Amino acid sequence: MVVTIHPSQLSGTIHAAASKSSMQRACAAALLTPGETVLVNPGKSNDDLAAIDVIQKLGASVEEDADGNLVIRSAGIDPKNNEVNCGESGLGIRMFTPIAALSKKQITLTGKGSLLTRPMDFFDEILPKLGVKVQSQNGRLPLQIQGPLQPADIEVDGSLSSQFLTGLLMAYGAAGADGVAITVKDLKSKPYIDLTLQVMKHFGWDVVNHNHERFSFNGNKAQKAAVQKYTVEGDWSGAAFLLVAGAIAGPITVKGLDVFSTQADKAVLQALMDCGCVLSIEPGQIDIGPMPSLKAFHFNANDCPDLFPPLVALAAYCDGTTVIEGVNRLTHKESNRALTLQEEFAKLGIEITLQDDLMLVKGGTLLKGATTHSHHDHRIAMACAVAGLRAGGNVTIEEADAINKSYPDFYEHLKKLGAKVSVITNY
Repeated sequence: MVVTIHPSQLSGTIHAAASKSSMQRACAAALLTPGETVLVNPGKSNDDLAAIDVIQKLGASVEEDADGNLVIRSAGIDPKNNEVNCGESGLGIRMFTPIAALSKKQITLTGKGSLLTRPMDFFDEILPKLGVKVQSQNGRLPLQIQGPLQPADIEVDGSLSSQFLTGLLMAYGAAGADGVAITVKDLKSKPYIDLTLQVMKHFGWDVVNHNHERFSFNGNKAQKAAVQKYTVEGDWSGAAFLLVAGAIAGPITVKGLDVFSTQADKAVLQALMDCGCVLSIEPGQIDIGPMPSLKAFHFNANDCPDLFPPLVALAAYCDGTTVIEGVNRLTHKESNRALTLQEEFAKLGIEITLQDDLMLVKGGTLLKGATTHSHHDHRIAMACAVAGLRAGGNVTIEEADAINKSYPDFYEHLKKLGAKVSVITNY
């Protein structure tokens, strides 16, 4: 798919899409919880669909009711297939691997696209300590595992991704871990672990969080209830692009976001406040618009690396040099986002300098029209689209359907807000 963004003025109201971070965790919890779970406001991104497929292969049944909710029935882990495919979801493979290891059956976990190149040697090191046989392809997918996982006191490295810890926490909870703890060093993306703990608590697991350095368990399992209901949150990760679009080309109103959410990407609000755009935050509604000039800002993205792409789009329209910390968190994404952002925004006339763990974005000059490429990365596609809203010419994005991974309605939502978007599906 090729998408062209024409310079546009935005206005109107849009409702944030469902959070895939919340959705995928809820799917995992529903699989591990005996009985029936109803997911309200379910997501429909590729990563969400992959999670639904995984839990079905691991023993759950899933159907949609008349209101569009997902009804999930499960008796716990009972694999129906000996191979599970997590698509391109980094959270999916890292979360569901320890969960699948609760079974004594031999299971192969794999994925596709960029997921096949992401490092998984974490599991080679940790799972044998928990009684799980594991074989990877030199630290890459596919992974072949055989449990059952036996909770034990372990120490893990949290510097690469918090997603590995999310899977372990859920697997320990479902296994009824008692009197054991997971110690973590150098944990990144702590708000995502807060989201994991929030979902687990909703489903009946109580994990004691010792300052994000140690997590202990008291032996309680999720209790069987007649019906468990969970409402999937609005997605701050996808909404960050809408909010930046509003700051650049608005004003617009974004609804459906919980300002008290534990989602890490809620931190985008701080950058928006710092850049000086028009911003009004109310329960359930955020109004945002541009000012005659926006100012450069300094932002620490170590706990929210997915904000780099929308913040680069914002920084391109801010006078001066914006500094974003946390570049080391960008290497093992769908693309190496530091280099990809540098390359694609250079085509738009924006200079990005990488300096150790810092990204410096020199903004405030009129962006030029150009043809960009998503690098098959959903957030790069969205960043280029948002940047094109006030450019001096049309901005074209090749492989623009990368957005389906997390936000398949993104271009339609831009159009609903008044953006002129041309789409070519066959080229």
